[in-house]
Amino acid sequence: MSFIDTEKIVRSSFLITGGAGFIGSHIVAFLLENGAKKVRVLDNLATGLQSNIDLFRGHPAYEFINGDIRDFETCKKAVEGIDFVSHQAALGSVPRSVKDPVTSNEVNVSGFLNMLTAAKDADVKAFVYASSSSVYGDEPNLPKVESKVGNPLSPYAVTKKTNELYAGVFAELYGMKVIGYRYFNVFGPRQDPNGPYAAVIPLFVSGIMNNTPVYINGDGEQTRDFTYVSNAVQANILGMLCQNEAAFGNVYNVAVGENFSVNYLYESIREMLGEKHEATYRDPRAGDIRNSLADISKVKDLLGYQPAMRFMDGLKDTVDYFKEVYSKIS
Repeated sequence: MSFIDTEKIVRSSFLITGGAGFIGSHIVAFLLENGAKKVRVLDNLATGLQSNIDLFRGHPAYEFINGDIRDFETCKKAVEGIDFVSHQAALGSVPRSVKDPVTSNEVNVSGFLNMLTAAKDADVKAFVYASSSSVYGDEPNLPKVESKVGNPLSPYAVTKKTNELYAGVFAELYGMKVIGYRYFNVFGPRQDPNGPYAAVIPLFVSGIMNNTPVYINGDGEQTRDFTYVSNAVQANILGMLCQNEAAFGNVYNVAVGENFSVNYLYESIREMLGEKHEATYRDPRAGDIRNSLADISKVKDLLGYQPAMRFMDGLKDTVDYFKEVYSKIS
């Protein structure tokens, strides 16, 4: 990421909400590695992992607030003295939102509005946030273009679309410098492999290595634009440090612009692990989009984003990481 203004990072203070989470902790790591003046994390550790932030313990530029974005006073405290905010805190997972839409709304909508308002009141220089490719809903055309969305298919998608609406209003009404990112199936090291809403890649690796059941929803031919986490980090840094006034007030696809089926993903992981473990197919998951592929021309043009890590290279890094993790456990 040599095109990123690291001198600006050294001079600036950053707040990463959800910084104990998967994507958030990678953003924190990048900022600390590049000499940020201050990196503050706000996380309630409901879904974030203590092990992720233990990586930063003792770093002189790192601060941690154990708090909940549903509490406005906590949000106000978190943005004090902060130049840039990357808002990653959310309750992820479509199935989780289907099971419990109320809590997803409280965290993803009310919590988002708290953070957005606190950042506005603190006059932060820029506020970037995580949206999701789920907002495309039943829009059938591929690739997905930011200007064409369909009807949401899950409560989670509704919360992310609501984030985009609020962000657009705050940009227009208050002149806030806001940028949103529709993530497309971000994966990589430190993605949580545990619990009922664990991500597919660590689940596949764990099942194959431990010879436990691996489930594929539907026929496995559904496609995803799998996006290695360093690409999401790049987008967040570019957004926070952005000098292009035309880039603000927009939402962007963050992806690679290539898609692969879940079956192909599973076969690739089996090959990398040298195992022939068979998957079990089950009913499709409620609220899931069938096919996903991003048009990334907008984020390239306005923010200078260039996905540096393609699918197979990122997958190899991720499989190697989880191989090491699981070999230590066993």
